[in-house]
Amino acid sequence: MFNLTPTVRTLLFANIFFFAAQTYFLPLLTQLGSLYPIGSPYFYPWQFATAIFLHGSWMHLLFNMFGLISFGPLLEQRWGQQRFLVFWLVCGIGASVLYEGVRYYEVNKLEVARQEFRREPSGANFVEFFRENMPDQQGAEQVGREMTKNPNNAEYISSANATLDAVVEASYKSGMLGASGALFGLLFAFAYLFPNTELFLLFIPFPIKAKYFVFFYAAYELYAGVHRTPGDNVAHFAHLGGLLFGFLLVKYWEGGRERFY
Repeated sequence: MFNLTPTVRTLLFANIFFFAAQTYFLPLLTQLGSLYPIGSPYFYPWQFATAIFLHGSWMHLLFNMFGLISFGPLLEQRWGQQRFLVFWLVCGIGASVLYEGVRYYEVNKLEVARQEFRREPSGANFVEFFRENMPDQQGAEQVGREMTKNPNNAEYISSANATLDAVVEASYKSGMLGASGALFGLLFAFAYLFPNTELFLLFIPFPIKAKYFVFFYAAYELYAGVHRTPGDNVAHFAHLGGLLFGFLLVKYWEGGRERFY
């Protein structure tokens, strides 16, 4: 703790403070500060920034803060306090921006599919909604078959509409929070500036160079983001957004230094 650099220490305490506040004193802080999809009644512009100071559990917080105190001090020593803070915030907010873009596409796709079903309610369209948007959902094909057998059954149509409404509304009420995007920016910067540093990680039984660790981690996040598995609530594209903005900012700073000299 006493070896931490000033900005890393401040960010660590800030994240712990806000998590304790949202968990024990101000539960509404989670709803107000988490990042919700544009169009959601819970969305506010400030959430692009506030979401990176909130977490979903102690383990979520512990993982992100462990990464911060592991990789942050060396970067802050290299850049200085102000530039390190700018980097953390830009990566975190950038991750929120990319994630929000992906979520807007996903929610809009759900909305369009719901409207198509309303215009032409049928068993085939009901099944298609889940096949395109929630392929692992159980029971959709059985409902679709019943609707196909009874295409004019008002009760079936009403129930199907209510089901799709619930799916779309749930997507609007799903918020994202956590500093993982900012942390992924740090991971990239560390691997870029200190590529051959060997890391000893609990879940890898052998040392691995930083450049390889970040490359494989990013590849996994991309795969997991494209091929979602049931129950996966990790914001993979937020992680990739932090990495992308970290790359852009490091390269921008490098270009500025080269022009200066």
